[in-house]
Amino acid sequence: MKSITPLTLRALIILLIFSFSNVTAQDKQFAKEIKGKVINQQTKDVLVFSDIAIANSNISTVTNTDGEFLLKIPQDLLDGILVISHLGYEKKEIKISTLENKIKIALSPAITELTTIEIGTFKDAKTLLEATLKKKSELYNNSSTLMTAFYRETIKKRRRNASLSEAVVQIHKRPYNSFKKDAIELVKSRKKTDYTRLDTLAVKLQGGPFSNLYTDIIKYPEYIFTNEDIDLYDFSFDASTRINENLVYVINFKQKPNVLTPLYYGKLYIDSKTLALTNAVYSLNVENKRLTSEMYVRKKPGSATVYPTEANYRVNYRTQNGKWHYAYSNISLTFKVNWKRKLFNNVYTLNSEMAITDWRIKDADIEKPRNKMMRPTTILADATSGFADPKFWGLYNIIEPEKSIESAIKKIQKQLKKAEENRANKV
Repeated sequence: MKSITPLTLRALIILLIFSFSNVTAQDKQFAKEIKGKVINQQTKDVLVFSDIAIANSNISTVTNTDGEFLLKIPQDLLDGILVISHLGYEKKEIKISTLENKIKIALSPAITELTTIEIGTFKDAKTLLEATLKKKSELYNNSSTLMTAFYRETIKKRRRNASLSEAVVQIHKRPYNSFKKDAIELVKSRKKTDYTRLDTLAVKLQGGPFSNLYTDIIKYPEYIFTNEDIDLYDFSFDASTRINENLVYVINFKQKPNVLTPLYYGKLYIDSKTLALTNAVYSLNVENKRLTSEMYVRKKPGSATVYPTEANYRVNYRTQNGKWHYAYSNISLTFKVNWKRKLFNNVYTLNSEMAITDWRIKDADIEKPRNKMMRPTTILADATSGFADPKFWGLYNIIEPEKSIESAIKKIQKQLKKAEENRANKV
């Protein structure tokens, strides 16, 4: 039986020194900045990972874990329409010209008849998934694409932030019908790590932005559903839902009881009309500590026992001009580290997310500047200066930081200011 241990879905725990090259892009001017929060109209609960897009454009972002978003709008789109959507809710369209700089948007839950009339076309849930995977060349973008994306990676020791990395990257996205892998170009980044909080152990998510990019199940099905591995899962239908007024099938999947290799379990959301995968939310079965440790941990101190206690993944797709493409992904990994001769263990949580904020199609194959290209093993390293600059990202859209990250950034800013004052006093 094959063990699923793809590069992208591993975390590497290793003693290391980071090296870094910061390439800045020319900042542009934007005409309007909108901050907002998306909530459930009935319960007032925040809606996490809601899609925020400008109609008839490729500019977009997502809400964070606090349901908040930040969107920078260029001058030529001020007369456009803002479209807010969320799985299981009715979408809302608002004229940008009517919006204040700070808004709250309430979405109504979509009413879905829990029937299986259309599902009857497929004999079972596995057949539906196989039909979806075969639609890669038909439904997804088959042109070379240059995508602008915002990437954030955090490491927490228990509940306290120990490392924060952020970057704007350009994804040289290959056509979905091509077997060639995508490439990533670093545009701008910043990072701050508190190594004292990490003790003597440095923790990183192997691959950085590549890890999130490879969660694109349609482009990279080999990392979860190969022809060989798909038979190791049980599939079943769940209650249908809706997104943007379209009926969405929901498939549950989990590994068969007799399969010992750690595999994945979760839900797949498939558009009923096109059979396109719209969302996927899944986790790794971490019950077998030894095998999951072998999958994720590549190097560690001999005095430590390290194993994952949680491994959660999410990928969202977006449609434009009748073609679907990768839009957002989130990875959350929790590790427990037991040290010999130490009474208490350490718990580290690694979270990374990447959102496509703009993109454009190029007819010819995209030329990639070699000196700016990232490798799948690249680690974003320390570059703290950007945290003190409120205009660091310029026109680039970013994922609005959640409260704990905002707090971490404020602490970094204070540390930088104190360091500058100390240097000034010495002079």
